[in-house]
Order: sequence, then structure tokens, then C-alpha cells
Amino acid sequence: QVQLVESGGGLVQAGGSLRLSCAASGRAFSSNAMGWFRQAPGKEHEFVAACRWTGLTTYYADSVKGRFTISRDNAKNTMYLQMNSLKPEDTAIYYCAARHGSAIYTRKDEYNYWGQGSQVTVSS
Repeated sequence: QVQLVESGGGLVQAGGSLRLSCAASGRAFSSNAMGWFRQAPGKEHEFVAACRWTGLTTYYADSVKGRFTISRDNAKNTMYLQMNSLKPEDTAIYYCAARHGSAIYTRKDEYNYWGQGSQVTVSS
């Protein structure tokens, strides 16, 4: 029902920045709560950041707090994850996620729409 397409991943030096984009289609973007998760090699999905459908309330994992910023542009049906001061431990496949709702969701099982994943590699 909701399709999410990610872009913006790549290779970056430690301390650098990347911005991931997640474009949504299939239903009204503003009706969805959204979030970002990541999966490092050999590990399970880890919560990164989330926002309410209004985009006015955000929440971050402690591991990225102060470095990452989640935002959304409902007019463009796009969500962003600005990643600054990147560290090698941030290396992972990053997934955007969405669900219909108006709250902060931090568990992967709370989301039912997922992007295809975007590789972020941070070299030391």
C-alpha cells in the first residue's frame, strides 16, 4: 500500500556526512509515522530514529543522538536522515520504514512498510 524508495547511501570517511532520502508513494505521506533502522553485518535491525507523521516530534537512539537528524517534507513525500560526524560503527544497511499512525514508534515490528535498504559505509 505504501512504497518506499531509498537513496543517498554510499562510502564516506569517518567524520563525514551523508543524507539518506526515503521517497514514499501509494498513500498520503503525511498520514504515516516514519522511522529509520539499520542493520550492521551479522546483527539484527537496530532502531535509529523516528518521527511522528507531523514531523514535529522526533526521537533518536542514544548511539546517534546529536549526530543524526530525521526530518520530512510532506509536500515532497520524502523523509530524510541527515548523518553527521559519521563513525565506522555506523556502517550498516539503512532502512526507512513507515506505518499509518501518529506516534513515535521504535520497534521494527511496529512498522509494516519498508524501503529496500541503502548501504552506508564509513571508513576509518
